[in-house]
Amino acid sequence: MALKDILNSFKRKNKSYTISYIAIAFLFTIWILFLDSNSWLTQRELDSEIEKLEQQKNKLRKAIIKDQYTIDQLENLDSLERFAREHYGHKKDNETLFLIDTDSIK
Repeated sequence: MALKDILNSFKRKNKSYTISYIAIAFLFTIWILFLDSNSWLTQRELDSEIEKLEQQKNKLRKAIIKDQYTIDQLENLDSLERFAREHYGHKKDNETLFLIDTDSIK
């Protein structure tokens, strides 16, 4: 009978330890997921910010390539003159320039 009593008390102690371990594991999981400075929520926000920055980086690289192409084209004097005429309205000395606004004509 003494052995049975010892086993029963051991089972009761294990039960209380098991509940304690489960409670501690649950609190630890909540802490890691939501409360820690490196929590899952923080990591998710940082990942979305990284994704936005990567998209912005790709857009800027495309803009750099486009600008580099424009710079390469403007090294030629004829294309430089054409660019100045189209974008800034430059003209030669004895030349009359007529600007037609195509937005107002419909």
